[in-house]
Amino acid sequence: MNDAEQHNETGQGEWCATITLSGRFAHEHVTLFDDLTFTIAQGQWTCLLGPSGVGKTTLLRLIADLPTGGQFSGTITTSNACSLEGRIAYMAQSDLLAPWLSVRDNVLIGARLRDQTLDTQRANHLIEQVGLTEHVTKRPSELSGGMRQRVALARTLMEDRPIALLDEPFSALDARTRAEMQELTFELLRGHTVLLVTHDPGEAVRLGHTITVMTEAGLQEFIPPSAPPVRAHDNADAMQAQVELMNVLRSPEASCVA
Repeated sequence: MNDAEQHNETGQGEWCATITLSGRFAHEHVTLFDDLTFTIAQGQWTCLLGPSGVGKTTLLRLIADLPTGGQFSGTITTSNACSLEGRIAYMAQSDLLAPWLSVRDNVLIGARLRDQTLDTQRANHLIEQVGLTEHVTKRPSELSGGMRQRVALARTLMEDRPIALLDEPFSALDARTRAEMQELTFELLRGHTVLLVTHDPGEAVRLGHTITVMTEAGLQEFIPPSAPPVRAHDNADAMQAQVELMNVLRSPEASCVA
């Protein structure tokens, strides 16, 4: 039994639903998006791309019920009509590690804050999987940026929630480590509902069941290759799709003045 299957048995990954956000968002009297409907498919990876400033992170933060600094008028619903509270794991662009805690304690911080029993064995296993066993007692100041991002990834995976909202989770990693972490994260979140915000068309093509490009004009769906993710880097269809997706991102419609 793999790690993803084992933790699905705990019931954490069983609750799953399609999430739909519909509405308008404005910041300081400037409308970021209006009459927008965005859907995250149940049990799949939805990849969201687009130029900076169009509202990708805002969508993610709205779904996570985090402050956005603006005003949202609309609805966030689930296909099973259940609340999202307590069912979301969130990984921000910055690692947000507690500087006074070790790698292990940062990975365990969620359970500690909730006054739950600490599953140190699982934390150690995740730390091993992200390649940081030799650094388990170090503090964030002793780690590189890529290592800190891997700690943040392990902390997110430690939460084992049925919904994962990931904001550029692999951006600080070198090419080889990025590929390894993509594969690990996809396996551990198999069957979960995942929103991945990324600026990397190759990453979206490799991981996405659904790929959406967000621009000032709205949302545009991009059809991914027929092969299921995780797609091989040298897959001919994936390579062609990456080129086509880059062309979409470089088109005038995808430009942004913000």
